[in-house]
Amino acid sequence: MAEDVSEEIEGEDDAPKKKSKLPLILGLVLALVGGGGSFFAIYSGMLFGAPAEDTEAEEPEEVIAGPEVEFVAVDPMTISLGAAADNRHLRFRANLEVPKGKEDGVTTLLPRVVDVLNSYLRALEVADLEDPAALTRLRAQMLRRIQVVTGPGQVNDLLVMEFVMN
Repeated sequence: MAEDVSEEIEGEDDAPKKKSKLPLILGLVLALVGGGGSFFAIYSGMLFGAPAEDTEAEEPEEVIAGPEVEFVAVDPMTISLGAAADNRHLRFRANLEVPKGKEDGVTTLLPRVVDVLNSYLRALEVADLEDPAALTRLRAQMLRRIQVVTGPGQVNDLLVMEFVMN
């Protein structure tokens, strides 16, 4: 009887083993990666270059014109920074971005704009100007003051051309 039991156990081992699906999955993954890589290489022009007929057939791209604006120059200013600044000065020059057709109205109000800028810049301390982020903050403050003086829709932006402390 012992022989019968050992024969039964050996009989179970003789059953065919299932084949591994790893080579099939690995082959499928490699095929997908290879196909995607070759598509990218050909599409981007790394392989075979761009077809010559496509480059000749392309029409030149249209140049999109920017917004219709004019620039009004603000007179250069030299502002003394006060007694605590040890005779230091700030040289400031800027342009105003104005919608086309409104430059005459803004030019008429330019003395008021210079007055507002001069008053604001004289009120600043040296510590306000030495901060690395100061120019961005000051520019926003000056633009807001200019827009209040000139009225809504008259000035789009303030372009700082020169901002130098001596």
